Amino acid sequence: MPVIRRGEARDLAQVADIQAASAEAARWDVAGYLAYDFRVALCGPRVAGFLVSRTIAGEECEVLNLAVAPEFRRQGVARGLLKALLATVQGVVFLEVRESNTGAREFYKSVGFQEVNTRKGYYEAPPEAAIVMKFHSC
Repeated sequence: MPVIRRGEARDLAQVADIQAASAEAARWDVAGYLAYDFRVALCGPRVAGFLVSRTIAGEECEVLNLAVAPEFRRQGVARGLLKALLATVQGVVFLEVRESNTGAREFYKSVGFQEVNTRKGYYEAPPEAAIVMKFHSC
């Protein structure tokens, strides 16, 4: 099981590598992650995955990016990151995922997210709709 902790500047090079190896992940300037709720999952000394989120308003949170290094996929890293976030949120968590990314959509549903809307033309390169997903914490 990975160790989840707050991301730090020393993690950014590994996070950039994970983002580059994850075609389905959003392409952000990783230095900007330090301004958000930035979590990393460690497997030994390596960053195996990361999650970036932000508080939108009041009790609403948005997942901005979640990615796992290819060699650590299907080992509970993404689930661990997401559950660590959800354990700290009182309210609603939103995220967007590419319509074609059925694996991610099914993963989020397995954690308790529901598909609530579609945003046509949300993604570029290639153009695609986003599925808006929502999680209600209790």
